Amino acid sequence: QVQLVESGGGLVQPGGSLRLSCAASGSIFSIGTMGWYRQNPGKQREPVATITRGGSTNYADSVKGRFTISRDNVKNTVYLQMNSLKPEDTAVYYCSVASQATYWGRGTQVTVSS
Repeated sequence: QVQLVESGGGLVQPGGSLRLSCAASGSIFSIGTMGWYRQNPGKQREPVATITRGGSTNYADSVKGRFTISRDNVKNTVYLQMNSLKPEDTAVYYCSVASQATYWGRGTQVTVSS
């Protein structure tokens, strides 16, 4: 079994920054792609950013130039640095890890509001 623990969410003013972390633990044999997704009530979960084990990244157009995804393969941790936050970035953010299967964290709330 694999557990994902997210942290770093919270309330921030527009233009502010937050850094999300997600640490994977448990019966992990090898971790492939790691990613961040977000979801608002009544809407589908959407990809925000992904990063392969080798470090190749992909971003949603809406966050390009503002968010940066990174990972530490020794610590089995993925990060999401979010800068220049906008109210439309408000959502529950989930991390995802591909290993023996695809695993999801429980989510962390990010609220961007003045």
